[in-house]
Amino acid sequence: MKMHNADETCGTAQAAMVLGDWWNVLVLREVARGHVRFDALAAEIGLSRKVLSERLGRLVAHGVLNRSLYQRRPVRYEYLFTEAGTALLPLLAAMQDWGDRWVLGDGDPGAAVADGGAVHARVHALTGTRVPDGLTLPGPGGEDVPVVTPDASATVLFTFPGADPDEPADDPDGPDREGADPAPENRLFRDAWPAARARGVRMVGVSTQLPHEQRALVRAGALPHPLLSDAGHVLTTALRLPASRSAGRLRLTRLILVVDAARTVRHVLFPVDDIEGAVARSLRLAEACARPA
Repeated sequence: MKMHNADETCGTAQAAMVLGDWWNVLVLREVARGHVRFDALAAEIGLSRKVLSERLGRLVAHGVLNRSLYQRRPVRYEYLFTEAGTALLPLLAAMQDWGDRWVLGDGDPGAAVADGGAVHARVHALTGTRVPDGLTLPGPGGEDVPVVTPDASATVLFTFPGADPDEPADDPDGPDREGADPAPENRLFRDAWPAARARGVRMVGVSTQLPHEQRALVRAGALPHPLLSDAGHVLTTALRLPASRSAGRLRLTRLILVVDAARTVRHVLFPVDDIEGAVARSLRLAEACARPA
């Protein structure tokens, strides 16, 4: 495609040239979800093998994907994000947020989240799917921490919006007291931690706050469970989690997933209106998953 000379120094135009068309965006969406092999991509997208080969070739040529050999006989490749490809994840998350609100929700995000709405259906469709293997997020110290670990019989994975870093958490007169409380579920999971760990249940909290913000929250709340940062929107795009923009940041919507030892999502709690009730229920469900048959 030939570009007008005025576009040669325009980053938006250059990015549009790389993304090309909506098929390329869907390829990137599926790679983010862990579908990195050709047959899996073809099945998920419904694209002909010829056209998919062309799209993958272009994305490799543009340095967005890397083709990695995983089988020699016959020769098979998987397609993994390069650093440039990973940097596109916030764009995918922003596109999803825009679509959830302005297309699926007609401008009202609550319409898509409500029971029977498109986002509600998408989130509950996670039941029976698997968290991608090897998925890690930065911990409070910036170290990579697995979202699901093989030593846990079950994992309670909960997302929360986090607090506005410019608003003191102890300000009762703040403009949004609920938003100022980083995550009331953290206190509930903290209190349940000893009994849950004794049963092999692991708890993991995720928000789009930065690692140093998570570290401050862990320290202030004396939290025993890990809080991971999805500031790069790795988990958001891998599971197509709902989020909304607030205070200049895309923030994850509250939900709880109960994941078994095989990384399969067994239960989805969404939306979370009664936080205390949802935490208690998630722990009961996780303990049932962890209990030997």
